[in-house]
Amino acid sequence: MKSNRLANEKSPYLLQHARNPVDWYPWGDEAFEKARSEEKPVFLSIGYSTCYWCHVMEREVFENPAIAEAMNKTVVCIKVDREERPDVDRVYMSALQAMTGSGGWPMSMFLTPDLKPFFGATYIPPVSAHGRAGFTEILQRVHEVWTSDRNSILETGERLSEYLRELSSPTSQSVNVDATILDRGFDAFVRSYDKLHAGFGGAPKFPRPVAFNFLFRYYNRTGNKAALSMSLETLKAMYSGGMYDHVGGGFHRYATDSEWHVPHFEKMLYDQGQLVVSFLEARQITGDDFYGEVARDVLDYVLREMTHPDGGFYSAQDAESALNNDDPKKKKEGAFYTWTHKELKEVLSDEEFQAFQKHYGIMETGNVGADPHGEFPGFNILHIVKSNESLAEELKTSSGRVDNLLASSRMKLMKVRSKRPLPHLDDKVLVSWNGLMISAFAKGFQVLNNLAFLNAAERAAGFILTTMDDSKVLKRRFRDGEVRIEAQLADYAFLIQGLIDLYEASLEIRWLEKSVELCEKMVSLFYDHTNGGFFDTDNSDPAILVRTKEWYDGAEPSGNSIAVLCLMRLAQMTGNEGFTQLADKSFRFFGERLATAPEALAQFLAGLSFSLSKPAQIIITGKPHDPETEALLREVNSRFVPNKVILLADDGRGRTVLESFVPFIKNLVMLDGKSTAYVCENYACRLPTRDPRVLAHLLDEIGPKGND
Repeated sequence: MKSNRLANEKSPYLLQHARNPVDWYPWGDEAFEKARSEEKPVFLSIGYSTCYWCHVMEREVFENPAIAEAMNKTVVCIKVDREERPDVDRVYMSALQAMTGSGGWPMSMFLTPDLKPFFGATYIPPVSAHGRAGFTEILQRVHEVWTSDRNSILETGERLSEYLRELSSPTSQSVNVDATILDRGFDAFVRSYDKLHAGFGGAPKFPRPVAFNFLFRYYNRTGNKAALSMSLETLKAMYSGGMYDHVGGGFHRYATDSEWHVPHFEKMLYDQGQLVVSFLEARQITGDDFYGEVARDVLDYVLREMTHPDGGFYSAQDAESALNNDDPKKKKEGAFYTWTHKELKEVLSDEEFQAFQKHYGIMETGNVGADPHGEFPGFNILHIVKSNESLAEELKTSSGRVDNLLASSRMKLMKVRSKRPLPHLDDKVLVSWNGLMISAFAKGFQVLNNLAFLNAAERAAGFILTTMDDSKVLKRRFRDGEVRIEAQLADYAFLIQGLIDLYEASLEIRWLEKSVELCEKMVSLFYDHTNGGFFDTDNSDPAILVRTKEWYDGAEPSGNSIAVLCLMRLAQMTGNEGFTQLADKSFRFFGERLATAPEALAQFLAGLSFSLSKPAQIIITGKPHDPETEALLREVNSRFVPNKVILLADDGRGRTVLESFVPFIKNLVMLDGKSTAYVCENYACRLPTRDPRVLAHLLDEIGPKGND
């Protein structure tokens, strides 16, 4: 079949549609000019390469020659990868939610030639069925109204565009924020908590790591044990359920049921990065090695399957894959990850199978009886139903023996699974998601003391800064040798956060210097000095209808919430009070939303907790790789002290740079020529110490629970 214009693109999602009979255009002037000159509506389809329902709609609608012919005659068809262009996606998702009350992907939008939305939906079946309008009928109706009553469409488009403009504008005067908002946020999470199965809300259940970011900090601030227990129970439930890949590591996208058993099988890089941090913080708070081992397993998975040879991290793995190598077009969700009873029997020894079956709830008829869509008849999704300890007691053996049996079983299954058709890999490298993953690997080194994790963070940061920051212009996406698309707020904010975390892990001053440079550029490109807050884009694309300020902390944190936290952290590290003032103004801009819907701004709440505390500067004087320096840092990194920054005043360039930021550091010296720790607030320091035990006592005194 002849290729369309998408064949010239690099996006894996656009390339998936390059051989559709639809005359697709990428987002750009060529398509816009065609719509205007031919006076045709635009059909805008937005999705991403690992989106299951995007695949379904392609097979049912866009590969249908008759439907494609009608599309080519009546509309100009534009395809957008939402992961490449979140700015486009954000505008039209807001419009879709205004029209229908919900959203999702694939997003199917009809626009006027000047790109104003007038009708939208998500997945649309090819023909009407079960009370749901079909694409054929919708397309025909749009064409009829466009030719017979065009003004009504234009008026609808104008009304929706005006709504979008109002949505992106400040709705009230700035509102001061205080600690009562943190209490309201906590109360909202308590109300939505599922006491039976853990997690927040009902099915489908998403991880939403920003919730843990806030709740862990609320626990640290107040000592409220419910904030901790809700988080730990949810992390354990997600790991124990089918949402975790118990053979290969890594978290699937979400659970379709309330019990975390049946996942949507795609794996997203941003989930891995954020959840690693959540498990590492749980390890710091509890001292329980379980949480650290889960984090280690996820990081090993990312290194093995999601890492570019030059250091960046890939974006996602698909939920569906071919059932066998003989028929690659016949695909099914979960085919790569699910098992029949017979397969397991054939692969494992009798002793292994006995333990594996009981541990993971394997049933001869399949264990997915609660599957709401009937997708997995006869198959088993691995989920932990019996602990190693209780299993050892039942089998009359030791826990160590059970551990060995399960480990050998997983190794065998990993080998068998590697011969199955692999899920599609979206191998584009996105700056924003790489920033999240750099943070995860940096913190993985701090908590787990694995040098390979630090090396991975440094290689990824180096790849981004040498490949995608060319000529001082940060770009968003790399794939197949091509760097493209101006970086947006989330790219800057998440990368800055990653570089700050990388500095605190490696204590190499270049990462801190670069984070400051990027932060200043982020402010110049995106900050709204009139009202506060950051715009999501730099306003360089005139086709974007409105310049938004995202505030919702969903599956990913908003660019604004991370940008504000970066401002506050860098203010503590460099003494730049201007950064603090920008952050405070941003909190006031989003103050009304924080007051009325705090649960929706969970990462903002985590940042507000930092803002309302007295952050500590933990300054080590000494050589970076000296055993005494490392002993002091291990004491710091073993604890959950969220409202702090770490600085190393070494005997070289690092000290010189820090002294240029904060001259006060000139007064901090090594005692008796040995590595020394200073614990300070507003650069007023307690007595210095060389003893890790004394440092531990000082750290325990920081921000006593309930007294902030």
